[in-house]
Amino acid sequence: MTDPAARLRGGSHAPIVLAVSLKLYLGVESTVQWSKAVADLVREHPAVAEGRVQLLVLPSLPALPDVRNAFAGTPVKVGAQDLFWEDRGAFTGAVSGADLKAVGCAYVEVGHAERRALFGDDDEAVRLKFAAALRNGLTPVLCVGETSRAESAAAARQAGEELASALAGLPPGASGCDIVVAYEPQWAIGQAEAADPEHAGAVIEGLRASLDADSRIGSALVLYGGSAQPGTLSALAGRADGLFLGRFAHDPRRLALILDEAALLSDPHVSTG
Repeated sequence: MTDPAARLRGGSHAPIVLAVSLKLYLGVESTVQWSKAVADLVREHPAVAEGRVQLLVLPSLPALPDVRNAFAGTPVKVGAQDLFWEDRGAFTGAVSGADLKAVGCAYVEVGHAERRALFGDDDEAVRLKFAAALRNGLTPVLCVGETSRAESAAAARQAGEELASALAGLPPGASGCDIVVAYEPQWAIGQAEAADPEHAGAVIEGLRASLDADSRIGSALVLYGGSAQPGTLSALAGRADGLFLGRFAHDPRRLALILDEAALLSDPHVSTG
């Protein structure tokens, strides 16, 4: 089975990535308390300290500075849940990628299903936001996935089309772009169980093939999201580079279980079969 950590272009080894979106479930103070608890957890976690597991946290915008401070001195990366496609101008309520970079963000989520459904982020908006992230030195976490249950071939086709649409926003001559793609079948978000691993794995492999064939991409990781929880990572070992976690990680004790699972999978001395 393919080593799930050996995913960067050129054969170098990348950590298993666990990205956590807090969405709008927690207030600022509860977000800070969660962050402090998770910071304590990762300081004592050897797989994180050794770089075999990378944790990425995407809090709500008002909590960003406090979350960054809570994770100071740890390997945890902090990002935002959205950005606007312009950096400056008469755009009331918009969030600039330049400002996100200035306050310590390394990543930014683009194209989540809820942004598409509730806020009208169509393919053009996602493409412009994707380009704005890269322009400002932020690694985009691009969310793609089918809206309703479909055969894996049809799901892979829709996810691939969304990926291609976002990549069309890259400027001419672009090269060395680092991106994260989160495959999130929209029908699985908020459900009790994740998508079937064979289905998810087939879509992920299709996305990876497209990324590997694109010379503009420097490194690309493909995560699975959509009710990801303990056991999901093991079911997708050798296919997904990690997980995009929502509510199942909002309890630090449950996140600890997933960190332990990732640590086991990333241990070069342990065979995963």
